[in-house]
Amino acid sequence: MRFLPLFPAPDARTLFCVRAIIHKCKLTLSLVLLLLMVPLLSAAQQPPTGQDLDRAHVILRTIKDDLKKNYYDPAYHGMELDTRFKAADDKLKQATSLAQLFGVIAQTLSELDDSHTFFLPPGRSYRTEYGWQMEMIGDKCYVTTVKPGSDAETKGLREGDQIYSVDGIGPTRENMWKIQYMYYALRPRPGMNLFVIKPDGKQEQLEVRANVKQLKKTMDLTGAASDWWDMVRDAQNEDRLHRHRYVEGDEYFIWKMPGFDFEPEKVGGIVDKFINRKGVILDLRGNHGGYEDTLLRLLGHFFDHDVKVGDLKRRKETKPLTAKSQGGHPYAGKLIVLVDSESGSAAELFARVIQLEKRGTIIGDRSAGAVMRAKEFSHELGLDVVVPYAVSITDADVVMTDGKSLEHVGVTPDEIKLPTAADLAAKRDLVLAYAASLLGIKITPEQAGAYFPVEWRK
Repeated sequence: MRFLPLFPAPDARTLFCVRAIIHKCKLTLSLVLLLLMVPLLSAAQQPPTGQDLDRAHVILRTIKDDLKKNYYDPAYHGMELDTRFKAADDKLKQATSLAQLFGVIAQTLSELDDSHTFFLPPGRSYRTEYGWQMEMIGDKCYVTTVKPGSDAETKGLREGDQIYSVDGIGPTRENMWKIQYMYYALRPRPGMNLFVIKPDGKQEQLEVRANVKQLKKTMDLTGAASDWWDMVRDAQNEDRLHRHRYVEGDEYFIWKMPGFDFEPEKVGGIVDKFINRKGVILDLRGNHGGYEDTLLRLLGHFFDHDVKVGDLKRRKETKPLTAKSQGGHPYAGKLIVLVDSESGSAAELFARVIQLEKRGTIIGDRSAGAVMRAKEFSHELGLDVVVPYAVSITDADVVMTDGKSLEHVGVTPDEIKLPTAADLAAKRDLVLAYAASLLGIKITPEQAGAYFPVEWRK
């Protein structure tokens, strides 16, 4: 995701990143988290010990303090904070597993109905890979890719299958993030019971198992070179799953941008690749956001003047957020931006500014509607055995120049273009092909679908 730091210090770079722990239905672990990993959740369904309960109480109190000091809305969306956290504290005593302890904490924050305020639980001593990905397209949920050799593939799950329910829960735009958060961050499970509808209308029920890999629980830094390099390779493999990719032509440039997750100083080098081309397609589909500074720097390369993104509405003040022009030679060619239901936060802000300023054309599906500015606060429990956890807290809402917030609304494209189940099954990308046609480029949906294939963890 692409490594956004899960546990930065309180003064770390501000993020516009929707649910930074989730990307394409995978949990991204920073190298720091891997180094500090403890086997706290390896027995998540076993009864909690007295120490587990004590730690949960401490975590809940700490999160409450973080909210009181940093949440942008002093009214907490109408939540009686002390009353709600007292009820949660009492409920912790009734929990029968570690998973339930963390579920109580997560539920308390989720009741704020805020896309950027959530609990980041302690790390696990295992990694769960489900081997397939799903996405909302329009108002339906579809399988977008299946990993070769996975149990999902063996059981017959295929791209283009409509996911009617996951363990009895029907995915919607409103609850998709909760499903992802539960299955991929808070409480990974060894599998899912899926009810699917095939492109030909046939209905099937599939029990799809996950690949659960046990990770090393401890590290001896005095003689653990193999452990260290295992972690480095693991991090590199995850990065390659979501790397920035390009397709270059004589007069056009296509940038598959998975996230605003890199240093703003590197933006100029990428812009130089297309500065003299007549047309650019910026593919922000699946882009969950990232660094605020990177967003502002990129926007500044498309205007010859400073552009106001919107107003940051904070607890005690409202101040403008502005993208400053990056010099006297901005990109002047035609710009097309692609978005989908997983384009969130910084990606949505970029698309909406381009739309409001009439600088380019937005094509695709309505975006996620998860646009707040947040900071992540890291904490640790214990001395000999360190248990790291964190909380992401919204410190500002973003009111665009039209006076509206994108939270729970999203960006409606200038032109709605959605792939069909048949397109997904055949790996055709008619959205990208259509965008290319607007630049005068002839690319078939089949060719477009082969440009940026899914790169799975090795």
